[in-house]
Amino acid sequence: MIRSMTAFARRDVQDAQGTLTCEIRTVNHRYLEPSFRLPEALRELENPFREELRKQLKRGKVDVSIRLQSNETDIPGFEINEEVAQAVNDAANHVNRMLDNPAHINALDILRWPGVLSVREQDYSSAREAALELFRETVAELVEVRAREGERLRPVFEDRLTRMSELVATVREALPGLLEAQEEQLRERFRKAQVELDPERIAQEMVMLAQKTDVAEELDRLEAHISEVADTLGRDEAIGRRLDFLMQELNREANTLSSKSIDAAVTRAAVDLKVLIEQMREQVQNIE
Repeated sequence: MIRSMTAFARRDVQDAQGTLTCEIRTVNHRYLEPSFRLPEALRELENPFREELRKQLKRGKVDVSIRLQSNETDIPGFEINEEVAQAVNDAANHVNRMLDNPAHINALDILRWPGVLSVREQDYSSAREAALELFRETVAELVEVRAREGERLRPVFEDRLTRMSELVATVREALPGLLEAQEEQLRERFRKAQVELDPERIAQEMVMLAQKTDVAEELDRLEAHISEVADTLGRDEAIGRRLDFLMQELNREANTLSSKSIDAAVTRAAVDLKVLIEQMREQVQNIE
């Protein structure tokens, strides 16, 4: 199965403490690289989130954002340490009596003093459980989206592979005729140079030319790589790196074919092959 590395998934859930929203975006990357934006109350879930991503994804830059919108009625309670507040007030009054122009101390001044006012700690255990389940569901949706996006690329690959196979077959069929044409051109050069046609010399020249321009091995390897790409597309695993390697091998053989070309038609075929390979390579960069 072909899985794209570009995808987006979003899910919401209503919890007793408010609304949880999870959004995950992924783009292509050589490795799996997750980043998280979490509310402080859910910060301890980052490691479980990472573990879940490692189970489901192999590659890609992953941006995870989780928001917790508290209910309007969920107002945090305040706790006042009356003993500390009284001590602060007594100390302020004591200092005021020592001053010629004492300043009045108000309630806000006392509340600002460290240890006087604190926010009652809330229990986010239910929100954390809901966030874990929400994250798993969002990741599952993301995997489905990546699979759908990847499968849309299958016709692109199949079309390019078919056209590449046709080009390879065309060059293979043309090779015997090309060698015959080269032999005739060689004979013509000898005649124009008024050199006696020595059958043994011509045979030697043709052997050297055939060795120099023999592309049978390149065509065989091209066919083998094309077949391997087709087989790889059917694997139910992460195939991006393998496809990337095969694109390099295909391009190497196409370059060799071009360098050994003895005919404009073969050169055009090699160029067309490289264009098709590059088109596939661009798509491979986005495959997991």
